[in-house]
Amino acid sequence: MTILDLGVPSVPGASDTAADRPSDDRLVDRYGRVATDLRVSLTDRCNLRCTYCMPAEGLEWMPSEEALTDDEVVRLVRVAVEHLGVHEIRFTGGEPLLRRGLEDIVAATAALTPKPDMSVTTNGLGLTKRAQRLADAGLDRVNVSLDTLRPERFAEITRRDRLGDVLDGLAAAREAGLGPIKINTVLMPGLNDDEAPDLLAWALAEGFELRIIEQMPLDAGHSWQRDRMITAEQILASLRTRFDLRPDPAERGGAPAERFLVDGWERRGGGPARVGVIASVTRPFCGTCDRTRLTADGQVRTCLFARSENDLRSFLRGGGTDAEIAAAWRVAMWGKKPGHGIDDPGFLQPDRPMSAIGG
Repeated sequence: MTILDLGVPSVPGASDTAADRPSDDRLVDRYGRVATDLRVSLTDRCNLRCTYCMPAEGLEWMPSEEALTDDEVVRLVRVAVEHLGVHEIRFTGGEPLLRRGLEDIVAATAALTPKPDMSVTTNGLGLTKRAQRLADAGLDRVNVSLDTLRPERFAEITRRDRLGDVLDGLAAAREAGLGPIKINTVLMPGLNDDEAPDLLAWALAEGFELRIIEQMPLDAGHSWQRDRMITAEQILASLRTRFDLRPDPAERGGAPAERFLVDGWERRGGGPARVGVIASVTRPFCGTCDRTRLTADGQVRTCLFARSENDLRSFLRGGGTDAEIAAAWRVAMWGKKPGHGIDDPGFLQPDRPMSAIGG
């Protein structure tokens, strides 16, 4: 995979060294991209055991003393917003609703100037009790992971019989005004790959936006196989057996989802209904990536598939100033690679699984 394959603008004379970094306060990299979207993992723990993510017995969780405190999370988010030009924050996990201080973190983030757009990616289990509190704290919207509408399949995929709780959580999120609500679905061969049209029909009727995601090589067991993955082409072919789709003419920008208008449908509140496909493997969008990531233990990751990290926790706990933290973050992002390299024969999965990185 080359820079040209990714559509990344080249920078004449660019190099990997921080000494060559331009004088720019933002999170720029040497291929002309600017990170303005921060994904913050709040925990590596989860109350589901999805087969494509972790084993039935779970994983060895991060020791509590290694995880950032609420105040440390808020400080790094503040540095990102006030010093680095970040204007979109997504709180992730593991399962971020397992973080007791989530509402306080959201409220502190909402108080920043300028106030960033804030969302949470969740499995939905805790939304019934917390959706209104999160909305009151300043959260804008939620993304909910849901791979099936069939209770027996849900139990098989997640190893938990909790589909009803997720659906109740979605209703609570809608009632709290946490929209637009997006549904994240992973299709797996022989398990739920026949369900895409049903999921889209349900999402359209409920006023949600479905986004179907290619399964990525981020499982804890490193058992992912490309030839056992449902591709974007297959996803769209399945959806088109029941729906007329056409490419969304709206500018995609750095959004991971390739969006399609669903002819004959309008979303609640007006405007065309859409469905998205996130094809990280077969249709990589690295050339327009605008994301930077923080793990629950304070490490900067330049890419979901990166195999190296840059430590910000040591600055927090070692007396570093905001300016020093910002400078270290800029250096980390300057070293971002042109693409994730999944098509490279030498590609290796990250050591951390998805639950320990943050989606």
